[in-house]
Amino acid sequence: MPESNKSNARTRKTNQSGQPRLHGEMLATSLLAFLKGCNAYGYQLNQQLGEAGLPQSDSGTVYRALRQLEQSGFVSSFWDTSEQGPARRMYSLTAAGDVFLRTWIDALNRYQEVLTGALERFEDAATRADNQHLEEES
Repeated sequence: MPESNKSNARTRKTNQSGQPRLHGEMLATSLLAFLKGCNAYGYQLNQQLGEAGLPQSDSGTVYRALRQLEQSGFVSSFWDTSEQGPARRMYSLTAAGDVFLRTWIDALNRYQEVLTGALERFEDAATRADNQHLEEES
């Protein structure tokens, strides 16, 4: 891959501060999780991402993800005109979105089990190596 393409790919995966960005399925799943409990505006969802300590996403990325989720049938939206000021698009989780979210949560739980097992094996091997090294020094 040419150097300029590597740099562009790296830029797309991080925000301006060099921190990882939340995107793709992880962003979509996070948005669905926030919509699980209540309806929300795109701006509120973007704020919740930051408040939850997740990597920041620019608002354009969040709104594009919400539109894609709506096209997939995982969220629905309607215009809320109940407050003063301009109408705002409110998003809600659909039954299909709830199924998708539960499926992703199950997959993430299995993935966490795999990573936990791998880390435990790594730590056990490191401890054995440290103990062997101490025995050899004695």
